[in-house]
Amino acid sequence: MALTAAQTSTTDTEHPGAAPPTDRLVVGPGRWVTNWQPEDRDFWQGPGRPAARRNLYWSVFCEFLGFAVWQLWSVTVVFLPAAGFELTTSEQFWLVSLPPLVGAVLRVPYSFTVALFGGRNWTVISALLLLIPTVALAIALSNPGTPTWILFVVAATAGFGGGNFASSMANITFFFPAREKGAALGLNAAGGNLGVAVAQFLVPLAVTVLAFGTFGPNLPMAGLIWIPLILLAAWGAHRSMHNLSHARNDLSGSLSALREPHLWLIAAIYVGTFGSFMGFGSVFPTLISLMFPAFSSLELWGAAISMAFLGPLVGSLARPFGGSLADRSGGARVTVACFVAMAAVTAAVVLTLPWQNFWLYLGLFLALFTLTGLANGSSYRMIPLVFRLTVAADDPVGHERKSSAALGLIGALGGFGGFMIPQVLRASHEANGSFDAAFWCLASIYLVLAVFTLAVYRRPGSRLARADV
Repeated sequence: MALTAAQTSTTDTEHPGAAPPTDRLVVGPGRWVTNWQPEDRDFWQGPGRPAARRNLYWSVFCEFLGFAVWQLWSVTVVFLPAAGFELTTSEQFWLVSLPPLVGAVLRVPYSFTVALFGGRNWTVISALLLLIPTVALAIALSNPGTPTWILFVVAATAGFGGGNFASSMANITFFFPAREKGAALGLNAAGGNLGVAVAQFLVPLAVTVLAFGTFGPNLPMAGLIWIPLILLAAWGAHRSMHNLSHARNDLSGSLSALREPHLWLIAAIYVGTFGSFMGFGSVFPTLISLMFPAFSSLELWGAAISMAFLGPLVGSLARPFGGSLADRSGGARVTVACFVAMAAVTAAVVLTLPWQNFWLYLGLFLALFTLTGLANGSSYRMIPLVFRLTVAADDPVGHERKSSAALGLIGALGGFGGFMIPQVLRASHEANGSFDAAFWCLASIYLVLAVFTLAVYRRPGSRLARADV
């Protein structure tokens, strides 16, 4: 929905001290909005809602591309041997581990970028930064003689895509009233997560269908296909998004949130939920290629299709349902149930692996991805409520600003799970020649996290339990 001329003003002509107008946006140079007031119903029903939605849609698109670029190496690495690259199993696991690691690290500074630069400005910058890993991948994979250390460096640059989540979530939370934040953040997160599935589906098609008669896959296309979309996203964000003046001055909210104990407690839970989604999303194509090489890619009319994309797809689609379940039953209760189920499914993967049944293996992983998606939504839903209940009423920063900052920071810390899971699997394979020990270790961690969540947020008689956090 486009804003009418009456709803938009390009300069702030209001008298100092006057009440901000509610019938239009007051937009200054650089598309800085100085009268954003989503809790005012007149403003929200007038210019607020359509502007917020337009910012949300472009944010989702940019975050979607960020996740896709973040996961490029998870599926591209499967094609490297056929293209002439000589890599050990350990090196393959490092290639899929480095992007999650760098992305998780970058999420921390990205959490502060909206306050420093403005949401619209940083969305444009972060989108353009995706050109670095995509162009670098295309160049590095054009020659099978590229040294392995260069491949590691190029893979690390894909971490730029991982940082987008933190800044995108921190930005979008400012645009919506409290009653609609959950739905907006859920859509923003789910749309971004879908980038993992789309990348794992499109890259095999691109490198095979667009091989143009070459022998083996055309690996540079894994990076090149995203460049037009990245440029479109940057153009759209520059043209249609806004900076919010009150969000720019919220750096103190981000810094003060770091001192809240519950930020670190929920971050530990989020490592197990979102970290599992990213970790298994990164490593699933490699696991299939190692355990069931005949199913690593299926031929369909000359195109290669990887079944691995189904895991991130169901995990992404499940995330909003996790938030909805949490709204009805409490986020901690849903998260505990998911952790217990994740432990059971992970154990089942080990116990059934000797049967060498690919479809059972795929089915168990789809169940595991679904549970991680549900737990992502339920655990993330806990953040605003926990901060509202635990931040003192006289806190000068306030629970809403701390909660907004925590959304990005917890997302940043949770991303480290995307690095840990591939590395646990790598260590298990190097030590024992199998992944059994890694899966048993992960099942145990899920049970520990279930008990931890139960003890902290569902302890009988506690204020948090009574509030159905």
